[in-house]
Amino acid sequence: MRIGDAAPDFQARTSQGPVRLSDYRGRLLVLFSHPGRFTPVCTSEFVALARAADRFAALDCALLGLSVDSLHAHLAWIDAIRARFGVTIPFPVIEDPTMAVGRAYGMLDAAARDSATVRATYFIDPAGIVRATTSYPVSTGRSVAEMLRLVAALQRAAVGDVLTPEGWEPGADIVLPTIATADDMAAAGPSWFCRITPDPQA
Repeated sequence: MRIGDAAPDFQARTSQGPVRLSDYRGRLLVLFSHPGRFTPVCTSEFVALARAADRFAALDCALLGLSVDSLHAHLAWIDAIRARFGVTIPFPVIEDPTMAVGRAYGMLDAAARDSATVRATYFIDPAGIVRATTSYPVSTGRSVAEMLRLVAALQRAAVGDVLTPEGWEPGADIVLPTIATADDMAAAGPSWFCRITPDPQA
């Protein structure tokens, strides 16, 4: 999957019942894969995502996890996380034992000795279009703070003709689009190629 592609629709069993990707139309969705249940890095990610679930919800953003493990394995892992960390996983986790979803999205690790997925994340807009992706190896956990920041940045850039600069956080300065004419360049002066301005929505 690449930025700008339509996210393939699918129907799957999850830890919270059957879902279709198209069920999430109308809000932003973060679809993320993990290599396997009962693994330490994946567990740390799940705990962090569960604790940040209210922050994603405040951005009107849904979370949807996936691995190639069976539904029963997911349920056992979710229960073990609750027992060990006192954390309830509030988002559905897809079972993908046939790897149909993983293959459609390019989640499978070609170098893996088994069917484990990489730590792929797809940020899908309310119309079902992929707006950003990240991929991490099995050995390296994702940053939930960066996932939240990226969701907010994508939403801000979708409203009005603005861009978000490096490290942008809500309320920080934004960047105006590139100037397209010589007259506009002359009017803007020496900062024509990087016009940073306070965010009027801050």
